[in-house]
Amino acid sequence: MKLLLVVVGLAVAVSAYEPINNDYHNTIGVYEAARIKQAEEAADFDGNRITGGNIASLGQFPYQAGLLIRLQDGRQSVCGASLISNSRLVTAAHCWVTGGASARQVTVVLGSVNLYSGGTRINSNNVRPHPNYNMWTLANDIAVIIINSVSYSNNIRNIGLASGSNLYVGSWATASGFGRYADNSGVSTSLRHVNLQVITNDVCRRTYGSTIIASNICVATPNGRSTCGGDSGGPLAISNTLIGVTSFGHRDGCTRGHPAGFARVTSFNSWIRSI
Repeated sequence: MKLLLVVVGLAVAVSAYEPINNDYHNTIGVYEAARIKQAEEAADFDGNRITGGNIASLGQFPYQAGLLIRLQDGRQSVCGASLISNSRLVTAAHCWVTGGASARQVTVVLGSVNLYSGGTRINSNNVRPHPNYNMWTLANDIAVIIINSVSYSNNIRNIGLASGSNLYVGSWATASGFGRYADNSGVSTSLRHVNLQVITNDVCRRTYGSTIIASNICVATPNGRSTCGGDSGGPLAISNTLIGVTSFGHRDGCTRGHPAGFARVTSFNSWIRSI
C-alpha cells in the first residue's frame, strides 16, 4: 500500500534537509479526492495491481475512518482518521488547516472499505487541532474530530490509545488508508494496509533533519512499502492500539525508500483524552 502524505511548504520554512510537504490539500488531497471518486465510479479496480500492500476486508480495521473534506473554497479533499470513542476521532491537524487551504466541514466515513459509497456517514465541523500545531513544520500535527455518537458494530469500533514511555523501535505496526498505491498511478478504490517497522528518530533525522522531534514516530519504507498520497491522518497501529497518526512523507514520493513520519500518540495521549 502506499500511504505517503504530506508536507513541503515555503522554501523559507523547509530547507533542502527537511524535504516535507506542508501544503497537503493543494498538492495532494484535492487531486486524490477526484481520482478516488472517479476510480470508484469506474469500478475497474484489479486487486492484482496492488503494490506494497494488501486490500482490507470489511471489518478488518473497524476503527478506520475515511474523511471527505469540504474546503473553504468549495473544493473537496480526502484524509483518514481513527475512531477512538463513540463520538471522537483522531486525525492529522493538516487535514483541517494548512498554510495554503483550510476546511469548513468533514464527512466521516465509517464501516466501509470505500470512500464514496457504503458505511455510516456523519458530517462535522467540530475539529480541534492541537493548540501548538505548526502548519509549516508539521510539529504537533494532530487533531480531534467530534461527531454525533455512532453505534458500534462488527464494522465500526474504537481503537485504544498508546500510553507510557514505549518508543516501539523495532516493532512492526500496520498503517491503513484509502490513498494511492504508487506515486504516479495506482488510484485505489478500496481501503488498503501495510506492515511497517518503527525506526529511531535519530535515523529519521538523517532524512528530515530538525523536522523530527520527540513527538514524531517514524517507520522504514523498504521495497516501495509506505504510506502515500491520501493517507494523511490515518492510523499506525499495533493490534488494537493506535501508536501513530499519519503525518508526512518525502516530497520525492512514496517509493523511494525514505522514512514516513507520524504524530506519536503517546506524546498526545493526555491532550486527546482532554477533548
